[in-house]
Amino acid sequence: MPEHHVKQDLVTSKPKRVLIVVANPAVSTTLGWPVGFWAAELTHPWYELSERGVEVTIASPDGGKVEFDAYSDPRDESKWSAEDLISMGFVNTPELMALLEDTPKLADLDWDGFDALMVAGGQSPMFTFRDNDDVKRAIAHFYEAEKPVAAYCHGTAGLVDVTLWDGSYLVDGKTVTGFPNVEEDFADAAVGQQVMPWRLEDALRERGANYIHGGLFAAFAVRDGRLITGQQQYSSRKVAQAVIEALGV
Repeated sequence: MPEHHVKQDLVTSKPKRVLIVVANPAVSTTLGWPVGFWAAELTHPWYELSERGVEVTIASPDGGKVEFDAYSDPRDESKWSAEDLISMGFVNTPELMALLEDTPKLADLDWDGFDALMVAGGQSPMFTFRDNDDVKRAIAHFYEAEKPVAAYCHGTAGLVDVTLWDGSYLVDGKTVTGFPNVEEDFADAAVGQQVMPWRLEDALRERGANYIHGGLFAAFAVRDGRLITGQQQYSSRKVAQAVIEALGV
């Protein structure tokens, strides 16, 4: 059958491989509701990377079934993400949704077989990523192997306490972004109480990062060498595009 997909101007015949880490389901300690990962923070990078011929593997810290945050699911009755047509396409593709039913455990993968790491956000990462040794080890491993490392939205929780071989914090002296206080204030006001147990902007600054953001719900990403960060879910395509640039594909 003749090839009918968009032609890629590849610099190599071997496809690049990107590992995307998404959070396992958890329960919010502040609100008591179930939390997961944000749909667009997987589906939008998946779309961007796949369009460039990149092979994507989805993993989670604990392995097994993973779930969207309800508000990020375009089918949710809240209609919060009803305009997210990329995620709607993903959820209506059985072969893709099947990948979420039994994700590989992050620590079980051969990290050296991947060319870049992406750490997606959502609500669960704020309760599960910061203290997860496997997430921190993976980030340090990729970074010290001089491979692109990307984290975005609340996925940047995984960056906060990562230390390098010399004991320094990875984000110390780096220009980064992530879910900012101004957006946390917006979320708290919308819900009527504190949503997150701690704040990324404050924690990143405490670790010596040069934290910046693009304004309330702006699509914003920043690259500092091989460290790429994105502000929130609307920034995930910009993050994926920066990863594509860093990989040279």
